[in-house]
Amino acid sequence: MPKSEQQHREHIVNIGRLMFDKGWIASNDGNITIRLEGDRILATPAGVSKGMLKPDDMIVCDLCGRRLEGVREPTSEILMHTTIYEARPDVCAITHAHPPFATGFAVAGRPLNEGICPEVIVALGAVPLAEYGLPGTSALSESMLPFVRNYDAILLANHGVVSYGDDVYRAFFRLDTVEHTARIALVAELLGGAKVLPRVEVQKLFEARARYGVSSRNRYEPGWPMAAEDMPDPKEKIVATREELLAIIDEALKVRGSY
Repeated sequence: MPKSEQQHREHIVNIGRLMFDKGWIASNDGNITIRLEGDRILATPAGVSKGMLKPDDMIVCDLCGRRLEGVREPTSEILMHTTIYEARPDVCAITHAHPPFATGFAVAGRPLNEGICPEVIVALGAVPLAEYGLPGTSALSESMLPFVRNYDAILLANHGVVSYGDDVYRAFFRLDTVEHTARIALVAELLGGAKVLPRVEVQKLFEARARYGVSSRNRYEPGWPMAAEDMPDPKEKIVATREELLAIIDEALKVRGSY
């Protein structure tokens, strides 16, 4: 059954509190939107903690981000949301936060693109990394565009994570999956590195999506997510590092000999 606007407002309150309680946002960080009927968007307001929202705090905007209803200003990152809605007519809700582990990968400039967990491959395939763009500007939206149409969650370099779906809980769960994956990836790295699944197993997981009721625009492409065959050879990496070190030493000796 279609939900009322009041129900959507209450759902945003619930999701905001969950994001805050999980430690994914601090202070007034993060934002949530839901697409309404009549080319309207229900958005969280700027300058309000998402863990302390009330249903009446929400702002109604048009698809250009202009305020139609509400006392406060809409989130300063409304352009990011309108960009996704324009590119993805199937998307009805968007969540954006700064979960620490996933944001750590984004700050390090690393996508979550290794085929390590079946559940993640089935649900998201991989999580790409969009280049840094100043929050609240078209630069951020433009950096996301290459990925929005084919992925349901994106790491934003030096910023955070955005995820989306056909309802606000699906968008939130995808955000949850991204953060959980980042935690697993970090632990695996601390223990010596993840054992990435072979390509044949990654492809099987993509093919199993229909069985799990998962529909996604993201299709399997060799190398994305990375399978065991796509990972760099550790021996080659060591040799390359050694060659670089010898070159540096050689250059240093030449400089020393010039004095």
